[in-house]
Amino acid sequence: MVLGALEAGGTKMVCAIGNEQGQVLERVSIPTVSPEETMPQMLSFFKQHNIEALGIGCFGPINPVEGTATYGYITTTPKLAWQNYNIVGAFQEALGCPVGFDTDVNAAVLGEVSFGSMQGLDSCIYVTVGTGVGVGVFTGGRLLHGMMHPEAGHILLQRHPADTYKGKCPFHGNCLEGLASGPAIEERWGAKAETLGDRREVWELEAYYIAQACVNYTLVYSPKRIILGGGVMHQEQLFPLIRRQYQELMADYVITPELENLNRYIIPCSLHDDQGILGCLKLAMDALEKFLARALQHLGL
Repeated sequence: MVLGALEAGGTKMVCAIGNEQGQVLERVSIPTVSPEETMPQMLSFFKQHNIEALGIGCFGPINPVEGTATYGYITTTPKLAWQNYNIVGAFQEALGCPVGFDTDVNAAVLGEVSFGSMQGLDSCIYVTVGTGVGVGVFTGGRLLHGMMHPEAGHILLQRHPADTYKGKCPFHGNCLEGLASGPAIEERWGAKAETLGDRREVWELEAYYIAQACVNYTLVYSPKRIILGGGVMHQEQLFPLIRRQYQELMADYVITPELENLNRYIIPCSLHDDQGILGCLKLAMDALEKFLARALQHLGL
């Protein structure tokens, strides 16, 4: 099976070819400019491989709800050139194959569930902390959608008593993205996160906000595991700080076997930053399976 995967990011589009075993056979990275500039390059790549289906994990907000008027659209994104762009329709028309579509973080959690450390779990979440903050939610054995998709990177948090930073998010200064994203770290401390590794006060504060968010996610989604990924989480010293503060904030309110060992509950990615691409391959597989089922139903078989 020849499958296409597109991890559509605000900075770059990672296009890949893979198979149902989760093997990535080829990939290219294309700058995210405008649809007029970027789409022809992506279409050219996928056309030369004659893919059977395509999976897209996309920056958002998007509309992933099939059957609605704007299904397959990138909607109110800050990337103005991509606002209200029918990305699924453009690929379907040009490639003539089934297209699976979801958020980039939902694709990432699906990659971990399908090929990584969340295999066998029916409830888990993936949190990416980088340029922005996003949360992919897998619950009840499926990706979570509602009127659109979770935007749990923008949950509102209680500020640390010593933190006077106004927040980076233009919508809500005290949301997780506004207080803990990479740009928030840089603006608050005057340097990029990767240069601040030896500043313990930076990571104590960062851990406070991420731990607070993880407590909220545990209480709301009841996941059996939380994966923390993204560029900020390459600072591995964060994990023990987050687990300690999580335990303090949770205060033994929830007691389950999963929470007995936080080293196994709040964990890093297991797929070497390929979880998004692998999740897109699974989206492609699911889209193809759904297409074939509909075709058989149409034939009365």
